[in-house]
Amino acid sequence: MKFQLAILSLFCAASSVQSFAPHASIASASSRFSSSWSPLSSTATTDTETTPALAPEYQAALDQATTSVSAVLKDAGPEMMDMIGHFCTEYMTAHQSANAKYPSANTSPQAALQRIMEGIKFGFEYGMGDDVYEFGVTHDALRGNDPQSEALGSTFDFYDWGCNFFRHFIDVEDSVVMGEENLTGAMEQIKKGENVVFYANHQSEADPQVMSLLLEKSGYGEQASNIVYVAGHKVTTDSLAIPFSMGRNLICIHSKKHIDTDPETKNEKSRQNMKAMGGMLGKLKQGGCMLWVAPSGGRDRRDTTTGKTPIAPFDSKTIDMFKLMGTKSKVKTNYYPLSMVSYELCPPPDFIEAGTGEQRNFRFVPVGINVGPQIDADKADEGAFNPGAYDQTVKDYYELRERMFPGSAPEP
Repeated sequence: MKFQLAILSLFCAASSVQSFAPHASIASASSRFSSSWSPLSSTATTDTETTPALAPEYQAALDQATTSVSAVLKDAGPEMMDMIGHFCTEYMTAHQSANAKYPSANTSPQAALQRIMEGIKFGFEYGMGDDVYEFGVTHDALRGNDPQSEALGSTFDFYDWGCNFFRHFIDVEDSVVMGEENLTGAMEQIKKGENVVFYANHQSEADPQVMSLLLEKSGYGEQASNIVYVAGHKVTTDSLAIPFSMGRNLICIHSKKHIDTDPETKNEKSRQNMKAMGGMLGKLKQGGCMLWVAPSGGRDRRDTTTGKTPIAPFDSKTIDMFKLMGTKSKVKTNYYPLSMVSYELCPPPDFIEAGTGEQRNFRFVPVGINVGPQIDADKADEGAFNPGAYDQTVKDYYELRERMFPGSAPEP
């Protein structure tokens, strides 16, 4: 009963957001952030030298959020108070910076507070307590289009909600899409009923939302909603990540980086991975399937000695597995390297953490993708397919990052 009351409390808080009047100090506070921040100074924790003080309206909204959440967490989850407090502060600060550049009702304190409370409410409702949402080895996005067939009888569009949660503090106007001719080719192949696999580097928890917003920018918003993401266990078990994952099409696996962390469950995890591969093969056999997979098995991490963020090495066996699945599907399957620059948006911890519940960081920045040329699958027999996928991604990443943040790219 206490847990249900906690959910009700957050719901009421999210539904009774106060309005805030504009204030001239917002722009000056945010300009201090924009002028001093750089990709090379980005860290996994808040940098007090580059993070601005919140203007009164944003501070008032933050205070309302933390007061409401603290009242719930003192009984329902006191161990989460610091993490949620940081989450709220980072999210509000990112919106203040966005509002300084693009003044809008969508980046107002009121709007940011509303989304904060919704995110935490959904995290409690579906990520904690007795009714945690359970993902199968495959998961279809909950869009609310057909409540009778969707899990939970959902009438809510978790996809749109997840995109909008990040949309308003991404600098979409200054974001970059490169390799558009390759992207167009991939979409034409999907239209013909062929499959497409994107071998991508992975930089932030928001990469699915980054993909959606940048494909929208390129005119492929509808296609973006159909992408199937190969997802590790964290995005389906972390309480704050679960609501965002509910809005995505997923193949749910345990990555090589985490499958050995608990030897007692390794066999069960391996069986789940086999079932997931079967589910993925079924989707490929239907044709017109677009898959996003990170062959590194996790996010790119900052090099603490240089401050730069190199792409994590790709696992050759993962690349081979997806090529094998494409061959077994009997449907023409096409493969593209995909470079992503999204690290600065939500910088991950500098070191891999096996558990869930990590600290979330948000920054108002542009993001980017670079779709490389299609990989010639026939080169597999020549031994060039695997290193070719990684080498092209590294090359394209260097070009993309240097275009967006000159001087921040590691040497290719």
